Parts: sequence; structure tokens; C-alpha cells
Amino acid sequence: MPDKRPTRRSTTSGGGRGVQPNMSGPRTGWRRALPTWRAVLGAVLLFLLLVVGGMITGYLLVGIPPANSAAKAQSNVYLYSDGSELARDGEVNRQNVTLSQVPKSVQQAVLAAEDRDFYSESAVDPAAMLRAAWNTVTGKGKQSGSTITQQYVKNYYLGQEQTVTRKAKEFFIAIKLDREVSKDSILEGYLNSSYYGRNAYGIQAAARSYYGRDAEQLTTAQGAYLATLLNAPSAYDITAHPGNRPRALARWNYVVDGMVTKKWLGPAEREALRFPEPKPAKASPGLTGQRGYLVEAVKDYLTDHQILEEDTLRGGGYRITTTISRKRQNAFVKAVNTRVMDRLDDSRKVDRYVRAGGASIDPATGRVVALYGGVDYARQYVNGATRADYQVGSTFKPIVFASAVQNGSTTQDGAPITPNTVYDGTNKRMTIDHGRPTGFAPANEDDRSYGPITVTEATDKSVNAVYAQMGIDVGPGKVKTTAVSLGIPTDTPSLASSQGAVSLGTATPSVLSMTQVYATLAHHGTHRPYTLVDKVTRNEEAVDLPEREESTAVPRTAADTTTSILRGVVDGGTGTAARGAGRPAAGKTGTAENDKAAWFAGYTPDLATVVAVLGQNPDSAAQEPLYGAGGLSRVNGGDYPAQIWADYTAAALNGKPVRDFDLQLEKGAESASPEPSGSDSASPGASDSPSTGPSGSSTLPGPPTGAPTQPTAGPPTPTGPPEPPAPTEPTNDFPTVAPQAYDLERLPTEWGG
Repeated sequence: MPDKRPTRRSTTSGGGRGVQPNMSGPRTGWRRALPTWRAVLGAVLLFLLLVVGGMITGYLLVGIPPANSAAKAQSNVYLYSDGSELARDGEVNRQNVTLSQVPKSVQQAVLAAEDRDFYSESAVDPAAMLRAAWNTVTGKGKQSGSTITQQYVKNYYLGQEQTVTRKAKEFFIAIKLDREVSKDSILEGYLNSSYYGRNAYGIQAAARSYYGRDAEQLTTAQGAYLATLLNAPSAYDITAHPGNRPRALARWNYVVDGMVTKKWLGPAEREALRFPEPKPAKASPGLTGQRGYLVEAVKDYLTDHQILEEDTLRGGGYRITTTISRKRQNAFVKAVNTRVMDRLDDSRKVDRYVRAGGASIDPATGRVVALYGGVDYARQYVNGATRADYQVGSTFKPIVFASAVQNGSTTQDGAPITPNTVYDGTNKRMTIDHGRPTGFAPANEDDRSYGPITVTEATDKSVNAVYAQMGIDVGPGKVKTTAVSLGIPTDTPSLASSQGAVSLGTATPSVLSMTQVYATLAHHGTHRPYTLVDKVTRNEEAVDLPEREESTAVPRTAADTTTSILRGVVDGGTGTAARGAGRPAAGKTGTAENDKAAWFAGYTPDLATVVAVLGQNPDSAAQEPLYGAGGLSRVNGGDYPAQIWADYTAAALNGKPVRDFDLQLEKGAESASPEPSGSDSASPGASDSPSTGPSGSSTLPGPPTGAPTQPTAGPPTPTGPPEPPAPTEPTNDFPTVAPQAYDLERLPTEWGG
């Protein structure tokens, strides 16, 4: 039989094409894990179909709702730590106006600040939304990706809650609104529904609150400032927070420069504009006295620590239990009134300048138990406890010493810095850095020279010459690092910019920040961030509060050794008035440049409290010297501040057991004399004084020899401001003073303890 099998054709010879191999045969190896191009294309098409379908569905299902209840916002209730009511807020101040009543330049300022392409763009900007989301996720700060239309929808139709559902509704309502309502109507609604701070909703209420005029009377510059506030009212109100001024000016310039960019304002007109100072704020009727200061401080705490968004908090309905003790708060007010406010006389012009601020923290828990903001929130809007624009003076010196011990610092001669280290306290002594003069030669208070003097005694008497040299021995960078670790914010004015002068207190942290520092020292160097809030609830649901983890700011021996020398300040130095508390105490006095502020910062084992008496012109808001205030020729930290501290501490701890400090001292510190020793003005050449090296320092092996003598009651009382010293020319990078707008010649002379 013939063979029926097919004949295989050759692939290499003959006239046929041959059998072609299957080049797309089964995929093997790693190629099997990859999807085919058909699968990828199908997935993309399916995704786009779902997105488009979702957009259409959302557009059809989400209608434009009626206006929300923002105009009837609920009150937030603030409670003392014992649960009794402290205050309520939430009353809405609003008066709508038509767009024609708002000057065109003011409308353009708002657009320059918030949405420069409002009239030409769509209702939503997906790219901006994605960019804002990415910046938030990557830690570049929370930013808004919303157009003015979206913001108006949020303000008028929805709420301030930060949820995906609300954002989705905002997206679709904005698109639909943009199709059904004119741009002018949306802008009008936005201007009338936005929040400008000071409880002012809408451009009309804001114009009245900030400038005492109707919206139609606003100037371009004023409109630009109100537009600045829209971004974050609490961050740009310079009357409530004077420290906000640089930030507010930068934002205001951004707005007016944007108007030039859009050709809404000519360069010459822009050049002629000046920042328009807003008028002082008026407190709501329910926030007079101390209540307003406390409520504003708590609000700032909640928003600064991202517990609640500012818009969300403004929506109301929250029940906020603070850490403030009613008993201790009342004790603070009574102490300030008794020691200062009741002594003021309208016949003395300087008495009109007197302000006060105070804060008190439980070192073990970090809870702020009392906060004194001023005589009355309705009369003095700026919170004296939280403002950060007055120099702290010599209350900064303990930070320098703590940093020296923490870092094992030595003098220029190589001797370790301890309470027994002897420095040259000669007035206007040039500081030395590695054998070279720095150009920084500060004067002691009242130009007094002390000659060789121990660190302990120099702390008792607040000798600038000693601490200026010590700061350079430690290193300004290390001093700043220690300051931040103890509790001073990194963005504190002058902290990062000043060099040698930082050791003498040119920085301007708030009273509350300085209280955090001293609470950390009282807690043996363990830093626990302060809190003003114990509990927050809304509709019976608790809001999560941030963890406040403890950390070691400085070793215990560094903190406790600092405490040991600060006890001498109270026992026999410049802060003896603090002994009126009747308890073991450590503390430091301080006086700012030109006597514009006087401080006392101190603590017992149970309570850390800082008090500042500040000078401010009520009309111009300029800082003013306090010479003659309350009948005193000069106000030092050892006067009113220390007296207030003593009265308050005695009342706050009344009924509590008296506890002494439990200290673990650094090696070499145990032999420090507990009492100040030596005379007030030892001669540099005295035969019984130890010799000092080129940097003016040495170390005693034990307590200074010779019978100790008590210091004098204080510096002689001047009849007026002292004469300025001759200026000293710097020879290297250390400035003679802080790089701010201070009187450069007077500054070194008028710092004191």
C-alpha cells in the first residue's frame, strides 16, 4: 500500500516556502508575569469608563443644596479643668453686601490672593487639587487646591469637615454651580461667606472690624490686607499676634505684587502703597477679662497642633476641657492686681504703658494650669503670655550654663565649666574666641565691675561679662540647640540670627515658651511638651489628642546643677523677693534692652512659673521703657515680677506639702557654695583672687576662700536711663548686639538681672 503520511517539505531547499516557526508561541519565564498590551489597554479603557461614568453619575445625583447653617454656627464651650464653664464663643458677625458695593481694586486683591484666573478658568482645578494633596502627603504643608468657586461651595453650601465625601460633593456642586450661576454672583457670595478673623464673616464685617469703615470705603491697600487674612486669619492678624507681622507683610506684598502681575495695578501705584495698620480688635461681650486670652490661647493650641482645622473649629459644637485651674487662674490675677495694677496711677504717663503676662506649668505633667494674658481682653487684645516680641534678658542665662554642662564645655583655657569656675567679671571686658577678640564686649548693669568671680556668684548677680564669655566658650550654636531642646521654638525671633549676644537674652520667646524651658529644668531635664487641653468632644465623640512623649532635653546632672545655682539667685541674689512663696525655689531675673520688659522665671519642685511686666504704648503699640512705672525709678525682674511670682506660687501651692529639690549634681559641682560670695566689685588685681587666663576664667578646687558676704540689696537706683557706653567695633563674626532694630549703643549697658 502506498504511504499516506504527508511529506515534510524542506525549509532549506526546493521551490516551496517551507513551514514558518510560530514566533508568538507560548511565553515562558519572566515574560509570563507581564500583562499583554491588550490587557493593559483594556484595563485603561475600563478605568476611564468608570471615571467618566462616576463623573456623570455624581453630576446627576449631587444637586445644589440649600445654604448651610454656618450663619447659625453653634457655640464652642470652653471648660476649666474641674468641668465648670470658662467661656462660650461662636456668635456670628455678618452683614451681606452686593458686589457693586465692593471696590473693584478690593475684588482684584481677593482674586490676586486666592484665584488669579477666576474669571477665565473652570470651576475646579484638578491639577491644583492633586498638587495640594501631594504637598500635604509629602510634608510640605497643608495647602488648598480649591478655586474660589470650590471655597464658596464649602463655605455656603457644605461644611468645614475634612472628609472625602465632602470633597466629592464640593467638586460636583462647584461644576454645576459654575454652569448655572454667573462668576460675579459666585464672587459676591464668596466675599460675603468667607471668614476674616475677629469673628468677622464677610467683607463688610471685616471692613468694620479691622478698619472701622464700610466695605465700599476700603482702599486698595486695606483690601489687600483683608485678602491676606483669607488664607489663614490667625496667622496674619498682627494685632492679636504682633509676631505675625513679618509673615503678614510678606503675604500682603504677595497680594499687591500679584495685582501688578495681572495688570490690575500699575507699578507706580504699587510703589506708593503702604501697609495699612488695622485698628485694635474688640473682644466679644462674652470674652472680656481673662476669658478671651484663655480662649484664644486654646484655639491657637488646637490649630497649631493640628488637632482641629481652624475652619472646622469655627463651625462650632465642640466641648473643650482645658488644663486651666480656676483656683490658680484667680490666684494669678489677684497677684498681678495686688503687686502691679493696683499701684498704677493715671497721673503718671508711663503707667499707661504697663502690661503683664504670665504662665504656670506643672513640670510632671506639662499641663498649663494658669495663664495671665493681660488686664482685660476687651482693653488689651494682645495676649501677654503668648506674644513673642519682647527680649527675655538674663532669664536666658541658665540655658547657657545648662548647655555648658550638657556639652562638657571648657573655658578658653581648657578648664571644665562648673559652678566654681572663675571668670573675669570686669565691665565691658572683650570676649575672646581662641585667642582672638570677638568684638563683643557687653557692659554689666550700671557699668559695675566684679573682677574674678565664680559662675555661682555671677549668676546671683547676673553679670553679663561672665555669661557673654561663657556663651562663646560653649559655642552659640550649641547654646541654641540646648534652648530648642528645653522648649524654645526654633523660629523664635533672634534665636537663629544672633551670635554672641544670644547668651544675654536677645531672643524673644513668649512667656509660655520660657515657662516650658523652666518646667523642663524643674523636671530634671526631661522635656514634656506643654498642653492647654485635657479633652475635646463633639456630639459625645472624643477628638484624638496628640501624644506628648517625654524626651531628654539635657542630662539630669546638667538640669540639676543649673537648679543648684539658680537657688542662690532666690536665696541671696537678685531674686530674693521670690522667697515670699515660702518654699524652696530656684529662679532667674531678667531685664530687656532699655528696660522695656522685666522678667522673673522660677520654679519649685511642683510648679514652674514665669512672669513678665512689659512696656507698650497703647496708642502706637511701640515698646516703651518702664522707668518710673508704679512709682519705681526702675523696674527690674526682682521687683514686680518676682513679687507676683511669690504671691501666686504661695496661693497656688497652698495646702500642698512643702518639698525640697532632689538634685544630682555634675562632678565638680558639689563643692559650690550655696551662698553668693565675694564683694560686689572685686578688683581684678586683688591679692586674694585667683589668677585668670586670657579668656578671663579659671576653676576653683572648692568654694572660694575667705568669709562670704551677702550681696548688696541691688544696684543703686538711677534717676533715669543710664548714659550709653562708647560703641565697640567688632573684629570678627560675633556682633556686639542682636541684629534687630535696637539702639546698638545703649543695648549692652541696659541689660540687667
